[in-house]
Amino acid sequence: MILSDISIRRPVLATVMSLLIILVGLIAFDRLPVREYPNIDAPVVSVRTVYPGASAEVMESQVTKTLEDSLSGIEGIRTIKSVSREEVSQITVEFIQSRDPEAAANDTRDRVARVRGQLPSETEDPVVAKIEAAAQAIIWLAFSSDRQSPLEITDYADRVVADQLKTLPGVASVIIGGERRYAMRVWLDPDRMAALGVTVQDVEAALRSQNTELPSGRIESQTR
Repeated sequence: MILSDISIRRPVLATVMSLLIILVGLIAFDRLPVREYPNIDAPVVSVRTVYPGASAEVMESQVTKTLEDSLSGIEGIRTIKSVSREEVSQITVEFIQSRDPEAAANDTRDRVARVRGQLPSETEDPVVAKIEAAAQAIIWLAFSSDRQSPLEITDYADRVVADQLKTLPGVASVIIGGERRYAMRVWLDPDRMAALGVTVQDVEAALRSQNTELPSGRIESQTR
């Protein structure tokens, strides 16, 4: 009962101590952060691979499965989820909470680089990115016009709107959903190709050779 005895003998000291405790409590109450969902950044890494022209079955058998077999050997994996769509393979790797996110991303890049040669040659380089638990789309902007085509709207959103949004503080990335890009569609005549002995690969090679852009270099002489 030492505290009670001191409080009886020295009421002023007891009052000052009580006021001090109340003051500390008020300061802590004002500054103590309370969140229903704590800001815990779980170590999650995604691997996105694009294979132009490939079906979902080809993406699953030749891309997704190859990458999953390589990623499954990384230490500290909790779950691996994959989605194979037409031309796109998306793999999400979730690690245990004690795993360092940067180390997990580096290990994922290393495993992806090991099997890059086993993927089809036309496959684009897999993109490995860390995913923040709280990262999500906070706003969507819709564009429409009765005078511009979808290609022109996409060009305007890409050159004007997206660049300005990326400069805003706190914006990690800007996604243009439903964009339209210039493309060429070719209809092949099987009978004519069979008569000329031409395959689909020959047509593709001819189109690629006629659509080559090479650096022009420079010419030097005594006068120029």
